[in-house]
Amino acid sequence: MGSDTLPARPADRLASIDALRGASMVWMTAFHFCYDLQHFGYLGANFYNDPFWTVQRTCIVSLFVFCAGLGQAMAVQQGQPWSRFWARWRQIAGCALLVSAGSYAMYPQSFIYFGILHGMALMLLVVRFSAGWGRWLWPLGALAIAMPLIAPHLHSAWSAAGFLDEKAWNWLGLVSRKPVTEDYAPLFPWLGVMWWGMAAGTWLCARALGAAPIPLLRPLAGLGRWPLTYYMAHQPVMIGALLLFGLLR
Repeated sequence: MGSDTLPARPADRLASIDALRGASMVWMTAFHFCYDLQHFGYLGANFYNDPFWTVQRTCIVSLFVFCAGLGQAMAVQQGQPWSRFWARWRQIAGCALLVSAGSYAMYPQSFIYFGILHGMALMLLVVRFSAGWGRWLWPLGALAIAMPLIAPHLHSAWSAAGFLDEKAWNWLGLVSRKPVTEDYAPLFPWLGVMWWGMAAGTWLCARALGAAPIPLLRPLAGLGRWPLTYYMAHQPVMIGALLLFGLLR
């Protein structure tokens, strides 16, 4: 018997990914606004150790990175040329450098040297080159996610592993203690999340699954089409508004 529903068009699946990414961006904005309130003394919160905030950050980053993997699966399915991939990659890498410079101005002792954009730039390379690995992406993703859990045991059993705590190697994520930085998104475990996004997107593409977002969520889809621009603009706008508020007070 035939299905009562038509296969989802690629445009519908992309719009659904954009809506999901847009939701993560709204959540990120709320999180960063609270973070900025804390920075300027308007909110008493511990963003480094309080599970209420640390779990939220993990969820936001997971959703954002998973969507990036989904997007790469769709791009590969649609035959995105390498020239377009490299153009986008250069934008992300350039913005990562700007984030490092801007955070150094605000937090010289804990500036962002390998945050989410730095991690995205590296992970996108790995995921794009491994796009044809099929079902292997699921177990490889699980292994990548587990690596930080294994790392403390590695440090305990092998004294020479101490070099992994040095800043030059922090990008791997195989540390025994979290480095002092305002944002930290190393290769492990986040590569595993992006691999899972790629695997899920490939599975959806193979079955023509997915659906257009419901009308109520279409504004989120519109927002989700501009993740890098929004990411780079939202913090300066909020920080500037809070600075102005402080001056007016």
